[in-house]
Amino acid sequence: MSVTPAWEVQEHTGATSWFQVRLAFEDGARVDALAVVAGGQLSIEDVKARPALSLADLTVLADWIEEPLCRACGMESYADEEPEADEGGEGGGARRARPAWPRGIEGRWLVAQEYRAAQEEGLDPVLAVMCATGHSRRRSLRLIAQARDAGFLTPRHVRR
Repeated sequence: MSVTPAWEVQEHTGATSWFQVRLAFEDGARVDALAVVAGGQLSIEDVKARPALSLADLTVLADWIEEPLCRACGMESYADEEPEADEGGEGGGARRARPAWPRGIEGRWLVAQEYRAAQEEGLDPVLAVMCATGHSRRRSLRLIAQARDAGFLTPRHVRR
């Protein structure tokens, strides 16, 4: 993880500073964020991630970047005030942006489950598969086609 100052604007009452934050994971996933410090408050202005972050990952993002970002800004982090027990037992090992999606027949079956669940709820099934897998639209359509070929989803067109 790296935190670098981007720019600073001096005002009468103080300064507003922007910082670029980059998280890089071993699996090739990357998260770039733009953080701003103004009036003793720290906030995130922009987040870009490859592959896209799910809502659950987005909520954990603050925990990932809080301590190093506060150190770079010269602020006290909430992590310093309240130490929490390690729930997952990760022990400082490498993190992934999200759990790896299963390959093969199990992955195709899970894609079919996500697709059908979204259809039943009246949502976009391709978008549901994209959110579940973290893959692009093109890759998600390929996974859906593989699930169809495996017989987990009905064919798109009736064969004549």
